[in-house]
Amino acid sequence: MSTEGIEAVFLETHNWGKAAGFFQALGFTLEFETDHNSGQLRNGDGPSVFIAEVPEDHDPRVRIVLAVPDADTFRPGSSVEVVTPFEATHHGTREMTVRDPDGRLWSLQAPAKK
Repeated sequence: MSTEGIEAVFLETHNWGKAAGFFQALGFTLEFETDHNSGQLRNGDGPSVFIAEVPEDHDPRVRIVLAVPDADTFRPGSSVEVVTPFEATHHGTREMTVRDPDGRLWSLQAPAKK
């Protein structure tokens, strides 16, 4: 089984309001906002952009999240280094982290167990 493409881009920021405003100025629509300075935006049918505010002493990172239809049946190929196996997240999905040959980390996201 393979991934289903890009699910989302996860951005960390030092200022949620400015970051959300930037993407809205580029045509993205706010789908939802949380009560802890984060939220999700989308432009058309493409992947969402999820933005989360982090403290000033934390370097903001970017992660690309790939969709996986079923964590229980997903088996990465032998050339994929699994950093962390699928684990439940606080937002109702399961997430795995893998490393590519150049050392970049990628997130794989699957629906929560039913």
